[in-house]
Amino acid sequence: MKKNLFIFGMIIFTSATIAQSAHILQGAGSVNWSMGGAATGQPIDISGALQWNPAAISVFDGTIVNLDIGIFSSSPELFSTVPEVDSDGMPTGNFITGNTEDDRPLIPLPSLAIVFGKSDSKHKFGASIFGISGAGVDFPESTTNPINFPQSLGGFGGVKSEYAIIQLGLTYAYKVSENFSIGIKPAYNLSTLELAPNPTAPPTSAGYPSTDTATATGLNAQIGLFYDTQTGFKAGVSYSTKIKFDDFELENTYLDGSTSTNNFNIEYPAIFSVGLGYSKNDFDLALDYRHVAFKNTEGLAPVGWNQDGTVKGFGWQNISIISAGIQYKGIDRLPLRLGYTYNNNPIEDRFASFNVSAAAIIQNAFQFGLSYLVNSQLELRGVFHYGTSSGKTSGEIFSPAFIQDNPPFGAIPGSNVSYDMTTSMLMMGLSYKFRKQNSQ
Repeated sequence: MKKNLFIFGMIIFTSATIAQSAHILQGAGSVNWSMGGAATGQPIDISGALQWNPAAISVFDGTIVNLDIGIFSSSPELFSTVPEVDSDGMPTGNFITGNTEDDRPLIPLPSLAIVFGKSDSKHKFGASIFGISGAGVDFPESTTNPINFPQSLGGFGGVKSEYAIIQLGLTYAYKVSENFSIGIKPAYNLSTLELAPNPTAPPTSAGYPSTDTATATGLNAQIGLFYDTQTGFKAGVSYSTKIKFDDFELENTYLDGSTSTNNFNIEYPAIFSVGLGYSKNDFDLALDYRHVAFKNTEGLAPVGWNQDGTVKGFGWQNISIISAGIQYKGIDRLPLRLGYTYNNNPIEDRFASFNVSAAAIIQNAFQFGLSYLVNSQLELRGVFHYGTSSGKTSGEIFSPAFIQDNPPFGAIPGSNVSYDMTTSMLMMGLSYKFRKQNSQ
């Protein structure tokens, strides 16, 4: 019973995630989001440090707690074109074109972080609960957009997906010297997945099934180094290992009421981060570069169809992420921040068809944030985010029924599917610093 309640609580937290850097959330908490997610070499607050470089928590004194919650809105749109055929299945020379707008509601996005350690101690500890990954769409069934035609008419029907990861991390940092720190964060991860239709299950005469929400768990670790020259320049590096999840056990229901089960595995990629920071007078600058190794992950890297009509994977490529932020502290009690994040698209145009249920890809993201320092212990903070895919991901529609005529993916001649999106978010939170306690 306790385990079930724990999992239920984690699912509630997990449901509050949405894709940014591919399906990787670009930040943790209001301050880190407002800095574009940059924190590996410039720990402005504890949430960003706990997320991107465990060694960087060594710069914080005493006990600090961060609590943030955001409201996220996404607006993906799905487009498709197919050739029109007559009653004998022969092309007429005309095309059917349509589009479908996403129907998802507003999504909450919470985060919780704590760092503690006596002020003059070389040892610092931290704990965090962050949504680190998420993707989802809800494209209703349509009679005008071919790809959302009912399955009985050759479309996908309504396309709905929810994928998310919540991470519980425990962090330890050791200050080797006044300039240099090392840190490690082992983490427990819970992933959830829901698909409609589910292309990882074999189709029947009733088409592909839909699934209930399934869960999978996995462990990983992150290590980091942080160096502060004490002259304003700072640098950091971290490496987060791949999360090898258990298989999702998917319970399927077909349109004719029949049921089945199948297993599918999706791993979370290893991430290498390097960051630089500079602080001088009223300014803090931060710049991070990340390499995300999607190409080595089960479930995301493979591509194509199995013989039974199920998908092997989604064909994702490695990506790079650049995060940059600036903080200005020249206004009394009111630090201001600007952030920018750039992401490669892991989805090649030719594999757009395999990724209709994971269409939430943001390439450029812009953030503005600020804080209000109530007193020496309490800080209120907020951030506004706007993201755009900066164009469409576009390619031919694939179907296993066409593989013999158009190997290896079964492209439908003259067809096209594409999608783009924008996102917006308003997040607010607080940071509370308990009174310092010197070590005995």
